Parts: sequence; structure tokens; C-alpha cells
Amino acid sequence: MRAVVVREFGGPGALAVVQVPVPVPGAGQLRIEVAAAGVNPVDAVTRSGVLAELGLLPRPAGSTVGIGWDVAGTVAELGPGTRGFAVGDRVIGLRDRLDVPLGAYAEHLVLDASAVAPLPDALPAVAAATLPLNALTADQALDLLDLPAGASLLVTGAAGGVGGFAVELAARQRGLRVVAVAGAADHDALRAMGARWLVDREVPDLAAAVRELVPGGVDGALDAALLGFRAMGAVRNRGAFVSVAGDVPVGLRGIRVRTVWIAADGPALGRLAELAARGELTLRVADTLPLAQAEQAHRRLARGGLRGRLVLVP
Repeated sequence: MRAVVVREFGGPGALAVVQVPVPVPGAGQLRIEVAAAGVNPVDAVTRSGVLAELGLLPRPAGSTVGIGWDVAGTVAELGPGTRGFAVGDRVIGLRDRLDVPLGAYAEHLVLDASAVAPLPDALPAVAAATLPLNALTADQALDLLDLPAGASLLVTGAAGGVGGFAVELAARQRGLRVVAVAGAADHDALRAMGARWLVDREVPDLAAAVRELVPGGVDGALDAALLGFRAMGAVRNRGAFVSVAGDVPVGLRGIRVRTVWIAADGPALGRLAELAARGELTLRVADTLPLAQAEQAHRRLARGGLRGRLVLVP
């Protein structure tokens, strides 16, 4: 089968399309025939070698590094003892391990059954491939914040993949009052997604702008744009702050600071897929490209300005 891998870290040109044996599922695993794979910023970070420099990923050293986290497709084979799925089932899944030679950029992918969820008939595979990583990250970040219904939440990077899902999940599913930070061109869309207040991402003093809307500061912040102290300044004393990356500000003023480290969760992914099938989560596809054009997809990702995710199709 064909797969896209990295043998030496670098720019988009480091992505290589190779022929490899079809992987065989082990106990409790299943093999998915890939119909679509989402392209995420973490894929570019993996390819560049930054994760290896941080000690989160081994260097290839004669082997390969798999690329791609999000997958949608069909169950092609069950491993010994795998239950809950049958060959032919439509599924989505998340590959959350970095230390494996193959990722979702491939014609077939083996995952633990616990990382996979049924794909509702109402969801096309291409759209569904934009869901797992970003929606699960948003959902798990909201779990860490642990805010009660009626509380106020700041979401930075609200027009992005994680931020957009966070706005919808917070406002529609958890009853939170959301302050969304994004460019002015995205305000109408975010308001339709449930944001109560909108703040332009170019505002010179984010904390002051938010506190003008929510006196005393918001109860929590989900920092998807990695603004750090700029966003923390908007949080009330003894509030909560969650970042989507490892570098987080010190928890001044008694603020509870956490980082969300994504973990595959099939049942939660199934719940999110059902929400998307009912139109309660917005799936945004920027464009689709053939698997062989993974390099071009990464070049487009690097240029920025995308609304939604690029999706590779074998």
C-alpha cells in the first residue's frame, strides 16, 4: 500500500510517498481502509523535527515517522478479540501515538479499537476526517476547565479548528457564556456558533477588552491561539486557564493552569460525531487533495489563511 512518511525531518519536501506492507491488526485492534485523512498543524510540526527536539518523538535513524492523526474510513480487518465493530463498518478514529512508523496519511491504518468510533451515515468521510483531533482536544480542554453552566469562558483562536469546536461545545452543550477572540471577518460565523461576545484578535489590550465585557474577568480561558499572559490577564482571580500547547504561563492570582494533552477516546469521539451528524458541530473542509499531494497540502497549510481543514484522500 501507499503511505506518506518522513525519513529525515525538514520542510514539506521531507514528506515521502512510499510503498509499505499492509499493516496487520493485533489483539484489540482493527485495520481501517482509509477514505480520508485530515491535515493538521501538528503534522507539520512533526515533519519539521520540532517534536524530536523536545524529546517527544524519536528520530527516524533508518526507520520512518508516520504522519497524520485524523482518519475516516471502513473497517477492513479485525484483530484477535476485537469487539464492537465488524468488517465493513464506517468509522472515524484518532492516532494519538507519535512513536509509530505509519500515520493516517496512508491507504490503511491500524488503530486500537478504543480509539475508533462509528461514523454516522449522515456524515461524509471527508468532512468527518476534520473532527477527531480538534474536537476531542476542545472537549478534553473543556473537561479540564470544569466550568459550571452559566460561567464565562474566553476562547482565543476561535476561528481555528480547536477554537471553533470549543465555542460550539461550550455554548451549545455546556451552557457557557463565550467570549470569542478572532478576526472581524469571522465574527458573524462565531456568533452563529454560539459566541455571546466577540473580540477582535488585533485588539491592543485583550485583557482590558474582555474585562469591559465581563467585569472582574472571565471564569476560565481556553487558549487555542497560545497567547499566554495576554489571555490570562482576562481571567478572574482563582479562575481556570487551559492551553493547547506545553508552554503555559505561571498561575498567578490563584489561577488554575493546565495543558490539554490529547488522548484518543472512542466513546467521546462517537458522541462528538453524533453531534456533528445532527448539525450541532460545524465541520469545515477547506479543500481535498490526493494522498500523493501531501507535500502540496503542507505548503498550503504553511501559507495560512485556511478556514477549515485540508483533507487527503487515497
